[in-house]
Amino acid sequence: MAQARLDLNLLPIAVSLYERRSVSQAAQELGMSQPAVSAALAKLRIFFDDPLFIRTSRGMEPTPRAVALVTPARGVLARIEEDVLSDVSCDPATTRRTFTFAVSDVGEMVFLPKIFDRLRKVAPNASIRSVTLPVPEVERGLESGEIDLAIGYFPDLRKNNYFQQRLFTDTFACLLRADHAIRGSRLSLRQFLDLEHAVVHAESRSQEVFERFLARTKIQRKVVLQTPHYMSIPMIVAKSDLVVTVPQPLALYFSKLTANLKMVMPQLEIPRIDLKQHWHRKFHNDPKTKWVRGLVSELFHDQRHA
Repeated sequence: MAQARLDLNLLPIAVSLYERRSVSQAAQELGMSQPAVSAALAKLRIFFDDPLFIRTSRGMEPTPRAVALVTPARGVLARIEEDVLSDVSCDPATTRRTFTFAVSDVGEMVFLPKIFDRLRKVAPNASIRSVTLPVPEVERGLESGEIDLAIGYFPDLRKNNYFQQRLFTDTFACLLRADHAIRGSRLSLRQFLDLEHAVVHAESRSQEVFERFLARTKIQRKVVLQTPHYMSIPMIVAKSDLVVTVPQPLALYFSKLTANLKMVMPQLEIPRIDLKQHWHRKFHNDPKTKWVRGLVSELFHDQRHA
């Protein structure tokens, strides 16, 4: 009850009077008028039932009660300054925060290298954590703050609690062995149908877009290999006559990774997909989340990763 009656705005005045030993100097330091400081001192005296500061030839000398008051008052004011009024902006140069991104295995290969490279340059003390989770767990992670951003193709993150920003729009491409008999950068429908195919059935939702397109247009491939993993595809295709269709950024990544692969564009009217970054509305104004959103947007917005 006593704590509820004490006006915490009086504590800085008590501390200033203790340090300055002068009403006029305390008023100057605090940006107040002398009458206002004197009125505050009167309230403090009434509350503590003690004169607190006695006028002497050496200035305003504190009583034992004032001495006992000042140390905890400084602690309270410091805590308020640090925990309540502190600048919560994100300083990349000093932050030691771990930034957590929800991405698919495809997204990890496409997004993470550039994000990691940029963070190491501008936020050398920060670290990165990548997670691949079912959508309900991604939702919970974004809401709790355990996940900063979900980046990639997340068509199920459409609730009102989530903001999103389109980064770029992409499609699909095919990978062939570099010295494959098929030349050029385009793959006709007839060539597409004549070739034997490897198919990736991964957790990545973007691959579903291509599979639904084939089903809707009744295009049937000669599937001779199915795998749940993208990582084995470059080695398999580079040593065979197989073709595989994957998201274009991944095809470009694999073709640059090894000279034994080449990327070709299928002559099919494949729907394009929007790759986005998603975050929870609770963290829309959070300085750290805003900063990392800006970094991701700068790296990928409307770029084709050429």
